[in-house]
Amino acid sequence: MHAVTADKAEAQAPSRRDWMALAVLAAGLGMIVLDGTIVGVALPAMIEDLGLTLTDAQWVNSLYAVLLAALLLSTGKLADTWGRKRLFLAGLLVFMLGSVLAAMASDAGLLIGARAVQAVGAALIMPSTLSTVNAVFRGRYRAAAFGVWGAVISGAAAIGPLAGGALTQWAGWHWIFLVNVPLGLIVLVAALFTVPETRAVKKLPGADVDGALLSAIGFGALVFAVIEGPDLGWWAPSGDLQIFGWKWPTDAPVSAVPVAFAIAAVALTLFVIWERHRERVQRSALLDLNLFVLPTFSWGNLTAAMVAVGEFAIIFVLPLFLINALGLDVMGAGLVLAAMAIGAFLSGAAARHLAARLGAPGTVLLGLGLEVVGAVVMALLLTSTSPGWLIAVPLVVYGLGLGLASAQLTGTVLRDVPVDSSGQASATQSTVRQIGSALGTAFAGAALSVALAITLPGSLAAAGFSGSSADALAASTRQSAGAVIGQLRAQGDASTLGDQTATAVDALASGFADATRWAVLIATAFLILGFLGALMLRRASRSTSAD
Repeated sequence: MHAVTADKAEAQAPSRRDWMALAVLAAGLGMIVLDGTIVGVALPAMIEDLGLTLTDAQWVNSLYAVLLAALLLSTGKLADTWGRKRLFLAGLLVFMLGSVLAAMASDAGLLIGARAVQAVGAALIMPSTLSTVNAVFRGRYRAAAFGVWGAVISGAAAIGPLAGGALTQWAGWHWIFLVNVPLGLIVLVAALFTVPETRAVKKLPGADVDGALLSAIGFGALVFAVIEGPDLGWWAPSGDLQIFGWKWPTDAPVSAVPVAFAIAAVALTLFVIWERHRERVQRSALLDLNLFVLPTFSWGNLTAAMVAVGEFAIIFVLPLFLINALGLDVMGAGLVLAAMAIGAFLSGAAARHLAARLGAPGTVLLGLGLEVVGAVVMALLLTSTSPGWLIAVPLVVYGLGLGLASAQLTGTVLRDVPVDSSGQASATQSTVRQIGSALGTAFAGAALSVALAITLPGSLAAAGFSGSSADALAASTRQSAGAVIGQLRAQGDASTLGDQTATAVDALASGFADATRWAVLIATAFLILGFLGALMLRRASRSTSAD
């Protein structure tokens, strides 16, 4: 029966309305992916305007991805049960509300809270898009639809910095959020008339509330530990932690960070055990662990996570380097980062033709190889005196790889997944991507922070600055994610350093460049892991095809 249904679905060509629905869903997806990367290039302006610290900046970037990772499994299940179109529309409304709140934010707490609201809306939107595409498009049409979906992810992620640069420079950073309101309204109206309502056929009783809580606690604690490690101390406390009036003091026997790692490990282990239990007692489970029996699904998700870590690590640190160390304006930094978008769009368009020749897994492998080469070359070229165009050249190569990998990875991961499991499978893949993006920002920020603590004092000492004043200058530069460099550059000899300002700026910029190089190399290590995962994915794909 299942085979007959599948054949029939494969033979049926999508209608014009189905293709229009794909365009609308892709636009909704593009909007939330764009919002995940558009913030990066505007961060220096937010840091200066709102007085954010490096940790605040990481949370502005990461909280969005953390909550997405924590909620996507739950919302994917809700989409299967309540209707994917219904959740898509609800998500658009919540996302627009969060965007308005973010634009109105006057301090770090309000901005981070608004990003949380945006993340809830995005968590309702994302699984609804992919699972609807998975349910409506089958056979050769499904491959084309997934190609569009993957190209939108890579293209929107890559174009975000350029859009953020343009809006920040010409309208103010608030508009990177306000622009979501008219875009969201257009998508909302179009979705009402084009997107079909779909649900999963198979339903088990019960709501997996415990699973949702365990996954949220586990993923949240993991990213918290990585982000806060440099400030709170990886083992011994090096700073106070205050949460809602409760304080973890510096004289505690151990930092909050290893405790958070332990909580994450316990919560995620219990989550897996609980999901197995729900499956045994035939109750509705948040995550169908049987999906991971499919080798293409398992290896594809691992590869997607590593790609996301590398991509978002680079997108987080590069704008800070370009604006603060190189002294580019926001639009100039956006133009350099747009090199990624150029590469992604070019390769995204060619990915389907390459896949016809190399196969989808082979195309993913080629893409990851290009990403690794681009990232390594860029790391080698990073200095405080490098012209922007020189950084842009390897970014084009990196973008070419990103477009190839993203465009073909989605279809490969979901290739063997039954239609009735499309909601959970697509939500799982989206969750994995978001965990990767959150960890990418966290690892990059942690690597940058740790490296700055080493490189800045060294650069200042080499330039003749020493003592407590040099230590304070290095610490303030590190805490401000480099914003102090731009402030000193703008003040010139009128700064407290007098005629030594230019020398200090050069020393700080050199130290910041060295730290950025380490952060990019950390990102590259994850891309190499993704390349190894893609090798296994190709082997698994060939094995299942042979069967």
